[in-house]
Amino acid sequence: MGQTAMQKILAAHAGKASVEPGEFIMAKADLAMANDVTAPIAIKALERAGITKLWNKDRIAIVLSHFVPAKDILSAAQAAVARTFCQKQDISLFFDEGRGGVEHSLLPELGLVVPGDVVIGADSHSCTYGALGLFSTGVGSTDVAAVMATGEIWLKVPETMKFNYGGKPGPWVTGKDLILYTIGQITFDGALYRNMEFTGPALKHLSMEARLTITNMAIEAGGKSGFIEADEVTEAYLKGRAKRPYTIYKSDPDASYVARYDWDISGMEPQVAQPNLPDKVAGVSQVKGAKINSAFLGSCTNGRIEDLRIAAQLLKGRKVAKGIRFMVIPATQTIYRQALKEGLIEIFMEAEAIVSAATCGPCLGGHMGVLGPGEVCISSSNRNFPGRMGHRDSQVYLANPAVVTASAITGTISHPEDILGKKATPVAG
Repeated sequence: MGQTAMQKILAAHAGKASVEPGEFIMAKADLAMANDVTAPIAIKALERAGITKLWNKDRIAIVLSHFVPAKDILSAAQAAVARTFCQKQDISLFFDEGRGGVEHSLLPELGLVVPGDVVIGADSHSCTYGALGLFSTGVGSTDVAAVMATGEIWLKVPETMKFNYGGKPGPWVTGKDLILYTIGQITFDGALYRNMEFTGPALKHLSMEARLTITNMAIEAGGKSGFIEADEVTEAYLKGRAKRPYTIYKSDPDASYVARYDWDISGMEPQVAQPNLPDKVAGVSQVKGAKINSAFLGSCTNGRIEDLRIAAQLLKGRKVAKGIRFMVIPATQTIYRQALKEGLIEIFMEAEAIVSAATCGPCLGGHMGVLGPGEVCISSSNRNFPGRMGHRDSQVYLANPAVVTASAITGTISHPEDILGKKATPVAG
């Protein structure tokens, strides 16, 4: 019986010829990551254990991303703990405010995660990196502390589900729509502790950024990891940015999958996840006209430059609807600079959107756009549980950047065709 690419990656990192689903292994990690929320807990765990020497100061990334710029004294103290630790341990991959951004956009952007890797992150959306053809997963802070100390992690090899997308996505259908549709079909726990392998001819039409959006949301179906086999799109993305040599793993034709889904996405319309679960998915036409109070474009799902370009295309010469707040947050400093260079920030400001420095803030109800009681937001982020973006009685719709922006312009959930007409197509990423 053949092996999936994921089995091959985990076997290689466990020093074995092969591994089977359900098997417990010790795997060597290539990178460990934590942020300003999770790193201080990991640091305390290391201190309690009396560990002063880390596994590898150049393979541990600490990214201040969630509550920065500091929103209050507690968040400032959290960041200070991480700064002091990184200075003391001489961590080379420390990304302070102004140096980095949202971790799951930043690490691929800098070429710090490459095909064939095992990446362990103390954040649930660490599954994002699997779009580059590697194994990555989110763990607790004490688990990542163990990786920081030893460079290894224990894992139960996950079963793999295969999702094959046929056809060609329509002009306003993105990676976000494919993953929302998928979660809608299998439900929020449909991939519990499983690896989600995404494949098929439709992916050839998606950019690397769009693929990162797909694997980012594997956790919203309970997935242990998401995976897309590295191909020419991956290699083009890595060219000039990969910081290490890499290995491309491919699934054998006779590899075994616990489940397989085949969908033709031709004719699919943009998808929207309704409050209060990411699997409560409908086509945009079914929820058009629903009133909103705010819109958010950003996060590790959709704060990349191609997302901002599409938003600017829709906003140019127009205004955000009266009474609506539209928060736009480029995911990294590099993306922000590129948006400035291309004039996108000017378009957002002219449209009366609010533009912020890179932060995860609104996505988790931290700061920069928290929702009040009864307020409704349409968001490009990845999670819409009750209270996720603010008050427990607020509501969040999830959608792609074009639908979010079109809705900000009209004040109700809208299709981008409502703004630009049926003949328009998105600007190239």
